[in-house]
Amino acid sequence: MRLRNELRSDDGQALVEMAMVLPILIAVVLGIAQFGVAYNNYVTLTDATRAGARKAAVSRFVGDAGASAVATVKSSATNLTASKLSVSVTSTNWTVPGSDVTVTASYPYSINILGWTVKSGDLTSTQKE
Repeated sequence: MRLRNELRSDDGQALVEMAMVLPILIAVVLGIAQFGVAYNNYVTLTDATRAGARKAAVSRFVGDAGASAVATVKSSATNLTASKLSVSVTSTNWTVPGSDVTVTASYPYSINILGWTVKSGDLTSTQKE
């Protein structure tokens, strides 16, 4: 009778439930953190391309064909690795006032959860002045 009551006991139920739910909960929390890092990188990239487009529009007649805008983008993206950041600056005509200037920057990202790559690719931002 005593053995039968011990088999029906549910003393370890909470521990078993926690052991089943905890890995899923940890994966969700880590996914949220990784997404936050990727979103922060995107916001930084967008702000840097905006600053680069402003610099390209203002310094159009310097004669550097956008080199100062590229330097501005790279210096504005403070928390991104500069060697991974690719920047291009184009204009329809560098010597004509009012012509379009386009600054495009891209930066690689990867969302990894517990060693498993969920999504990876390039974050890209384009600003036109």
